[in-house]
Parts: sequence; structure tokens; C-alpha cells
Amino acid sequence: MGDLGGDLVGYDLAGGVATITLNHPPLNALSHALRAGLLAALTRAEDDPAVGAIVIEAAGRSWPVGADIREFGHPPKAPGLPDLCARIEACPRPVIAVMHGTALGGGLELALATAYRVAQSALKVGLPEVTLGLLPGAGGTQRLPRLIGPEAALEMMLDGAQMGAEKALALGLIDLVVNENPGEAARRRAADHVSGKRPLATAAERTARGAMPAGRYLQAIEDARVEPRGAHEKAAPLIIDCVEAALLLPPAQGHARERAAFEDLMATAESRALRHAFLAERIAAKSFAAPANLPQIARVAIIGGGGIGASLAPMLLRKGMSVTIIETDATSLARSLTLIARAEEAAVALGDQTEAERESSWARLSGAHGAMNAAAAADLVIDATADDLARRAALLATLGGLLPHEAPILSVTRALDPVALAGATGDASLHASLYLREPVRRQTLLEVAAADEAGPAVMGAVAALARHLGWRVVRAGPIPGFIAPWLDSALADAADRCLGRGALPGEIDRACRQLGLVSGAYEAEDFYGPSHPLVLHRLRRAGVGEEPVAGDLRRWLVAEGRTGRRQGKGWHIYRADGSWQADPAIEAELSGERPRFRFLPEDLQRRLLAALANAGAWLLSEGRARRPAEVDAVAMAHGFPRWRGGPMRAADETGLLLLRDDLRRWADEAGDGFWTPAPIWDDLIREGRGFGDLDRD
Repeated sequence: MGDLGGDLVGYDLAGGVATITLNHPPLNALSHALRAGLLAALTRAEDDPAVGAIVIEAAGRSWPVGADIREFGHPPKAPGLPDLCARIEACPRPVIAVMHGTALGGGLELALATAYRVAQSALKVGLPEVTLGLLPGAGGTQRLPRLIGPEAALEMMLDGAQMGAEKALALGLIDLVVNENPGEAARRRAADHVSGKRPLATAAERTARGAMPAGRYLQAIEDARVEPRGAHEKAAPLIIDCVEAALLLPPAQGHARERAAFEDLMATAESRALRHAFLAERIAAKSFAAPANLPQIARVAIIGGGGIGASLAPMLLRKGMSVTIIETDATSLARSLTLIARAEEAAVALGDQTEAERESSWARLSGAHGAMNAAAAADLVIDATADDLARRAALLATLGGLLPHEAPILSVTRALDPVALAGATGDASLHASLYLREPVRRQTLLEVAAADEAGPAVMGAVAALARHLGWRVVRAGPIPGFIAPWLDSALADAADRCLGRGALPGEIDRACRQLGLVSGAYEAEDFYGPSHPLVLHRLRRAGVGEEPVAGDLRRWLVAEGRTGRRQGKGWHIYRADGSWQADPAIEAELSGERPRFRFLPEDLQRRLLAALANAGAWLLSEGRARRPAEVDAVAMAHGFPRWRGGPMRAADETGLLLLRDDLRRWADEAGDGFWTPAPIWDDLIREGRGFGDLDRD
């Protein structure tokens, strides 16, 4: 077998069938070098009169998963993927794609340009460009609707979700699905063409035969256009326009329309942010190195079932684990088991599990009170007790003496020193701290903090737990601790300072929503209630204190019994459908505390964003986070909008000099240290760099 483009593309000819093999580990991303090698191999096959058909397959784990995102935003290098796909489609011999693993984005577009597609049965395909604020830019918006119809094509492109090989076969996207050896199946089909036994149409011939009734096609376009979308969803309307162009314009003009739309989207702030979000999550994931061999976790002991523990237990039960809840007394144990039972019943009512599955889960749940030795048989112990360092230390010391050798302990905490907690066990190598926040079922990312001595047993337990629950893991540092509670505290304190300067709670919450956050600062507080530890115990730097107006009003809420959403009133009055309205009683209380000032919505948004970005900057300056990408990934996992890319990316987009000057001005107005810019702002401005540059260092 020969090779072209270095070792990235192999070439073989046998029986009139040329086999081109892509080999760009780990996932055959369509880099410039791979594209160039593929074009050279295709040209070689076209120029050889002995070639009657061409098979393109991929070595390793997958067919090309997509374009190389690292090339986005840089001047394109020939051959571009659109031109390469056009060459494949125009090839005078039938080209067969052999697909396995995952074919996404540009990888699927490459396959769409071929005449025939053979898939291994485990293949997943999709066009997820919309999640990056883009549209398929290598012919996907033109070829896909002609192949499977506009309704299915629009659903794929507007949703961005993956589908399996069998569904793709039913739609007509795939021509043949086999369980094993798809390459051999493709070569047999190519040989049948060469021998004349079963001729294959070329891609161009096949496209020319396809037709869709114009009326049905245009109706699908109109149906897609009337779907409500946010102003930041700029890709969706252009995807619809391009699919319409596939019907109304000649192919060359349709492809030109698609390319122009792709380049327009590439230049938008939303797409830049979404591409950053994609990369930031991958950079952040590198902060945690999971051991190669993860332990089996069959039995879990949770100490402290209220709140976090009661939320975590049903999730573990549904993954087939046995769970023991350990409480200090019988009353607390009964309360915890009741909470778990309610969660299990709710899962049945929502269709998340069957009654038989609930019964199976319940059979694997047990409880104990007043006896820590119930944890001795567990593969993993999770300490979810209250954040009291002295009590936690005593509990962990007891557990350290009870558990067998190398049994890991994970402590769920928010603000306690993970090094001190690890030291209390007697063996810091077997302890790690986790940050979890209710509702746990919405968690997508797990922050872990541990002493330097933490070993593979406990880190393997963290990785195994996260894998079971579908969570990504971030380990910030080098100072052990968590990112999320600092961001939460910064947002809450910024909201309080806006309140103290004259804004109303409803105005601040609407500004949070307009910024793209999943909830307003005071909506979130009402979810927990004014006496919840997350509300009462915020993380603050030295010299930063409670905003007095907000503090007084929060104490008034407690005195008035306004416990939040569950009671129907807190900072707002809540309707039966969960929506809220402003409460005149709150406004009356505030009118006696400070003068009313009407902020513009964009001014409130700027303060809230600056507070989050400055909190991230302090985390970086103090060594609590290594890279801005970690801050952005954690913020997005907890409700910061992906289309802004996280607070550090949003700060870069706004301009560091402008935000730094705003922070200085607000610091002078406030008189305390909350708005004081972190030193890193000045460093980056002086060097002419942004936070994003630190991710590349």
C-alpha cells in the first residue's frame, strides 16, 4: 500500500477498486494535511484508467468526526473542505464511503458527497454546527435535504443531535448497514460495479435523479421559520434560508449561498463564544487526570441524607448501585428515606423509570442511624453532612479508622478547606472534596478538590462516579478549592450592591435573564430560601462584606416568614405556574432604606457580568484556577449562557480596558473591596492580551 500526504492517507488498488485510507489519529479530524492527502489520492485514482470505483475508509477509532476546529477563524488553506467535497461529488467513478465510529459535521458532509455510504451498525451521525453558532459549510445544507427531504434535514441541522445508523438507513442517508467489516462490504459492492454485475450511479448522477415536490418542500421551510427563537440564535434562520436555496437555486449558486452564510456566522460574537465554549470544556477537562483503570462501585454509603444526599441517592440507585443512608438519629433517617421515596415516585410519574425499576431500586436502598460501622462494607463513602469543620473532622477521623484499606471517602462541601478535611482522615491519599449544588439532577460538571497526596484510588472513585452519572470533572488549583461557589457569591453580592444603589429585585432578575443566565439572582435565592447555607454563607475576599441594605431586607424576609418559592413569596410573589411578580411590600421596605435609582437594563447587565469576570480574575490571580477556560466551563455548567462563552470570554469580547475602568469607578463609588479589579486585569492590558491568550499559554 502506498501513502500520500505523509502517513495520513494510504492508497491501494486491487481488482479495479482503489481504496483510500484516512489515518489521522485519534479521530481523523479533517485538518489541512489530511484534506491535501485525500485530494492527492482521489486525483491519483481518477487519473488511473484501471480504477473503476473508489472506496474511502478510515483507520482507527472513527470516520472523520468533523473539521479541525483549531483551523476556524484562520485563513483557509487549499484544498478547503467545500472544494474537496465538490471534487468527490464530481468524480467520474462511483465513490463509496465506509463509515464507523462517529461522523459529525464536516465528516458527515464528506460522506454526503460520495455516491454510496456503507456504515458499521454502531455508527453515530450528526450535523452539530448549530451548537457552534454555525451551519454546515461544505455542502451539507444543499446535499442533505435533496437526499432525505427538507423536514428530516432541517431537524438534523437545527437540533444538532446525533442519530444511529439504523435511523440514518431508514431516512436514506445511509445505503447499507453491516455489523462487522464495513470496508469489506464496500469493496464487494465496488467490485460488483466494476464487473458490471450491479452498476452504481456516480454522486452527480444520483443527485440529478433526486426530486422533491416543491409545495411540500416550501411548506417544510415555512414550518421551520415560524418556530420561536432567541435573538442570539443567528444560525437557525440562515440554515433555513440555505435549505430553501437548495430547492430554488442551481447547485452552484446554492453552494455559494451556503458558503457566504457560513462566513457571516463565523464572524458573529455568538459563534466565537460558542466555539470558545467547545474548546474551554476540553481544556478544563485536562485539569483532571483520571487513572487508566477505574474501580467498580457497587455499594455506596452516604452519610447525611438530607438535601444533597437524598438527591444523589436515587441517581446512584438508578445506575444499579446499592446505597446505604447513614444518619445521626431515627428521625433524620426517616426524613431522608421519605425524600428519596418521593424522588423515586416522581421519576415513575415522569416516565424516567418503570414501577418495576423503582421496586428494584428500593430493594437496594438501606438505612442506618447512629452507627458509622454501616459504612464499612461500602466501595465508596460520601460524606454529605453539614459544613462544620470540627464535626466533619471528627466524623472523617472515625471513618478513617473503620474503613478497609484503600476505601476512598468523598466529602461534599462548599467552603471547607479540602486539605484540612483530607488530613482529618488520617490518610490524605484516600480523600477528596466535591462541590455539588441542588438540584443535583441538573448537574453536568463535578468539581473536585484534594490535597497533593490524593492517590489513584480516590481519583479513580471520582472518575467512576462522574462516568456513571454522565458528568465532566474539573480539578481547579493549584490552590485546592472550588470555582462555582466563588462565582455564585460574586453574582449574589453584585445583585445586592445594585439593590443597595437603588435597583429593584425584579429589575435585577430581569437583567440576569437578559444576560442569558438561567435564573435571576433573587429567583435563585428564593429557590433555596433566605436561611439556606448557600444564601447565608458567601465566599468573600478579605475586606469585602455584606451589602447593608440587602442584609437588612434579607433579615426582614426571615422575620416575616417569607421562605421563598415553596411558600409562594420571598423576594417575589410566585404564581401557581412558577412565574413571579414584584411585591409592593418589598418595594415599600426598600424605599425606606435607600433612594430609588432607575438603572438602564444594559447597565445592570454590565455590572453583573463584570462581577463574574472579576471573580474569575481573582481566582486566577490567587491560584484557585489555572486557566480562564476552567472558570468559563464551570460557569456555563451552572447557568452562564454558552452563547456568551463564559464570563472570561465575555470579558474579552467586551474589552478588558473598558471593564477594568468600570470596576475601578464602581470601587470608588462603593467604598469597599468588592469591585476592586484583580491584578491580572492590569497585567493583561499592559501586555495587550486577553484572558483567552492564557488558555493558549
